[in-house]
Amino acid sequence: METAPQGRQQAAPGAFTAFARFVFCGSGVGLASSFAVVALAGLLPWAFANALVTFVSTLLATELHARFTFGAGGRATRRQHAQSAGSAAAAYAVTCVAMLVLHQLVAAPGTVLEQVVYLTASALAGATRFAVLRLVVFARHPSQAAATVSTAHPVHTSVARAATPAAPAVLCRAA
Repeated sequence: METAPQGRQQAAPGAFTAFARFVFCGSGVGLASSFAVVALAGLLPWAFANALVTFVSTLLATELHARFTFGAGGRATRRQHAQSAGSAAAAYAVTCVAMLVLHQLVAAPGTVLEQVVYLTASALAGATRFAVLRLVVFARHPSQAAATVSTAHPVHTSVARAATPAAPAVLCRAA
């Protein structure tokens, strides 16, 4: 798949398409991350292994989302990486709390149970991250959207204005 040249954005995909792409990219990265956490947890404390995997997977996922999921048309900016990292930090907290609760409730949970809890917490955090990434991080601002519109056929509109503004009482009744 080709990406748009730097400085030019692709058309933003619809919500359903963006969500499907988000799930595809996020699931792939999340699944690989879950196995990486289990592998590293044998060598490092679990929370540190999760933090390391979360950091690396966030960098990878942000690039995938910028290039593919949300149609930003190129590499993610530093601002987008920073904002994505904020949502990933919240996801990290959710997965840590989920695992902490699991270990409080079950003395020696097996790997399968840990995976189920971790992936469930990741899925819940992921749904929230989708909303944050779509509405904030990779949102199309009016100035950005205007830059992507072709000027080959300009549209001219006129706006009729009232001679005097309506009184606040009239506006309140209209609402």
